[in-house]
Amino acid sequence: MTKKSRRTHSPAFKAKVALAAVKGDKTLAELAQLFDVHPNQITIWKNQLLEGAAGV
Repeated sequence: MTKKSRRTHSPAFKAKVALAAVKGDKTLAELAQLFDVHPNQITIWKNQLLEGAAGV
């Protein structure tokens, strides 16, 4: 059984996914399939974006 290595995503990719989630045009499941990431990860990135946006 081979161990799957973790993927690392660039900050630009995370921001792109988070902004797509904030827009709300597509569901989390659709975004997860489109960007090939887990829906929970999208939610985390979205929350981080919204928290960081308050400081701007």
